[in-house]
Amino acid sequence: MTRRMTTQDASFYYLETSNTPMHIASLAILEPAEGGLDYENLLRLVEQRLAEVPRYRQKVREVAWGLARPVWVDDRDFDITYHVRRSALPQPGSDDQLHDLVARLISRPLDRTRPLWEMYLVEGLAGGRCALFTKSHSALVDGVQSLEIGQVLFDSTPVPREVPEELWMPEQEPSGSTLVVGALAELVARPGEGIAVARNALGDVAATVTETVDVLGRLARTAAQSAPDSPLNAHISRSRRYAVVRSELTPYRKLHARYGCTINDVVLAVLAGALRYWLLSRGEPLTEATTVRAMVPVSVYVQDADSGEGGDAIQVRPQGEVSSFLVDLPVGEPNAVVRLSHIAHAGEAYARQRRRVAAQTMIKLSGFAPATMHAVGTRVATGFSQRMFNLMITNAPGPQHPLYLAGARLLAVYPVSPLLKNQALSIALTSYDGNIYYGLNADRDAMPDVNVLTSLIHESLEELLDAGR
Repeated sequence: MTRRMTTQDASFYYLETSNTPMHIASLAILEPAEGGLDYENLLRLVEQRLAEVPRYRQKVREVAWGLARPVWVDDRDFDITYHVRRSALPQPGSDDQLHDLVARLISRPLDRTRPLWEMYLVEGLAGGRCALFTKSHSALVDGVQSLEIGQVLFDSTPVPREVPEELWMPEQEPSGSTLVVGALAELVARPGEGIAVARNALGDVAATVTETVDVLGRLARTAAQSAPDSPLNAHISRSRRYAVVRSELTPYRKLHARYGCTINDVVLAVLAGALRYWLLSRGEPLTEATTVRAMVPVSVYVQDADSGEGGDAIQVRPQGEVSSFLVDLPVGEPNAVVRLSHIAHAGEAYARQRRRVAAQTMIKLSGFAPATMHAVGTRVATGFSQRMFNLMITNAPGPQHPLYLAGARLLAVYPVSPLLKNQALSIALTSYDGNIYYGLNADRDAMPDVNVLTSLIHESLEELLDAGR
């Protein structure tokens, strides 16, 4: 089915540059399954479940002369083996080698002539483990019409759920003239789009993109001041570094109970401490008033076990919407508990004022939803001018019980959120099965010391735990 891109989809599509590829991604680590998770099994599973994410078999067609936003069309030449790929590390592959591979894959834009996603089965990890790296363009995943593919692949039992067989028959791809006629008909029906069309016809793509983003930007008038100067904001290159942190969820819960704050407050306080010591390691001057401003998309949801057939799907039902707020992380404050107090008060003030940024509402997300949540959170964050914050931090809670992919147990899952223009770092985290998994996507040139920051996350958490003893 041919469907016109929404204004927000189009903004992600047009805003992408070679230095800022706009895809969200995830890195799943899997234990060896009986018989092994091989490429053929993965290919079979993905092919069976593509019907649940139909946009993953659609590509983007642009309209001649920019007369209208692009459309999604069925890819009549869809080749699943192009999208589901196989890679390997020299055995026994280390985690550092895996992260280097992920950094290279993050750096590469997706092929715009094909459906905008790729998946890599990475074999050869030490201990017989394998990894699944998936990346999808942000224009592809909106949380409503299209979910992230990982959400439909994982099961709550080692035995994969049965899915009905589907005979996919792609629709005829519209001709260029058909797209032009349809665009002109829409212009007649909605003349208000004429200004954007005129700009596009004149080749003023930047102006058109600015207008699409402004639709979101009007929702963020509540914070007009620019973010403080920070080494986190710099011209970024085409290359990335990727680093991860794994931490048990229990200490975050203890701090939540001790101080009566949210777990998200604890996460932000831990990151504030890590950023403080990272800045000091670089010799940056800090005063007690020094802050780093973070954009924090927040998902308001309820998660429980599905009582439907099989009882093994995870239901995520939002209580309203995905929203975002700007928080000044007090990196100049030397006391860890005071840092947490400042952040908790900021969160309380936000909750009282309920200044929510409108986003696509997720009606019901069944399955392993964190990657979809990160995608929606990224959409919300881009509604703010990037001059208003130093970095983006997305937090998407996941299920607290094991999941499986074709019988292989999911051991860990590390998210990847894109870098925005002139922002050298983005941090995404997901909780799963008793742990919190941080994924740090950093510019290779501006953040050569990203691994220093990951080690400081552990130290910051210990500092906060010790402060209350």
